[in-house]
Amino acid sequence: MTTPFTFELLATDGAARTGFVKTARGDIRTPAFMPVGTVGTVKAMYLDQVRDAGADIILGNTYHLMLRPGAERVARLGGLHEFIRWPYPILTDSGGFQVMSLAGLRKMSEQGVVFQSHIDGKRHEMSPERSIEIQGLLGSDIQMQLDECVALPAEPDVIRKAMELSLRWAERCKTAFGEQPERAMFGIVQGGDDEKLREDSAKALTGLDLKGYAIGGLAVGEPQEVMLAMLDVTCPILPADRPRYLMGVGTPQDILRSVAHGVDMFDCVMPTRSGRHGLAFTRRGRVNLRNARHAEDHRPLDEESTCPAARDYSRAYLHHLIRSGEALGAMLLSWNNIHYYQQLMQGIRDAIASRNYAAFSAQTEAAWERGDIDPL
Repeated sequence: MTTPFTFELLATDGAARTGFVKTARGDIRTPAFMPVGTVGTVKAMYLDQVRDAGADIILGNTYHLMLRPGAERVARLGGLHEFIRWPYPILTDSGGFQVMSLAGLRKMSEQGVVFQSHIDGKRHEMSPERSIEIQGLLGSDIQMQLDECVALPAEPDVIRKAMELSLRWAERCKTAFGEQPERAMFGIVQGGDDEKLREDSAKALTGLDLKGYAIGGLAVGEPQEVMLAMLDVTCPILPADRPRYLMGVGTPQDILRSVAHGVDMFDCVMPTRSGRHGLAFTRRGRVNLRNARHAEDHRPLDEESTCPAARDYSRAYLHHLIRSGEALGAMLLSWNNIHYYQQLMQGIRDAIASRNYAAFSAQTEAAWERGDIDPL
């Protein structure tokens, strides 16, 4: 007997919520941060490390996986979970964001998008139905509708047309997805920085009675205040008994503040991308290991961390690895960053459960503001 996809709230503190998403492959504690496994790998990390850090779910990218190694091939090899040795929940995005970013290599229509591969220039078509088909071949637990994402700032008419097209595509994706009790398809609220369009999009998507709802088209160039204002408009419209996913967000501060506005799920490449470039996230804020001040610093990133990368290696060694371009530097800092993000999410969940979220948030931001430990 399969486990149906459900969402349960355990506690609220203001608009902040904690609970869990139940899937056939395990529970996802919320608020949740999903490490991004673009092509079936969270860059510079073993997936065992990702799991041990506290991640309940990772994200896979439909666009990249359809091009290489190919969705049909992944299906023949047993699906994405078996292919990458991750038996826990996986969310796949629709591929829409990557396709839309190929401005000079794509052609849009009501039917979908025709685009050229950035790898070999081969033409592909991505329709709502094809996006759902690919995600089904990959076997993900949460699948996203195909949508049109507009970079901000943009003209009002461009934002409106993209939002309306995304709604029509959501209906087609729902039909293509059909009845799959153990899996979910999420719709995506669009509307740019226009409150009325966000409201219209959220209301229309709610009418489709989906198992979850995402908020897209934010963190694409607009100030944080605009993003939070759009959440204030959108979240109260979305059903309280369904998860809310803010796509592509973001920094620890973005997450901390968005949770206070009612968001349950997040994803971003930032922790691993930053790690590969020498930037560490810690409870004392960001630490740039490229900086010469660390060259003879014997102290670890965080002596109290339970992550070996943060606790057991000196800053001097991490600085040396990054400056030398050694792969181990990227691996250790990515490990530290994923671990820190997951520890932050656990702190968020605990604070909401104890109804102490405002104080936790203020204390966390104050620690970031104070900054790193004094230099030697």
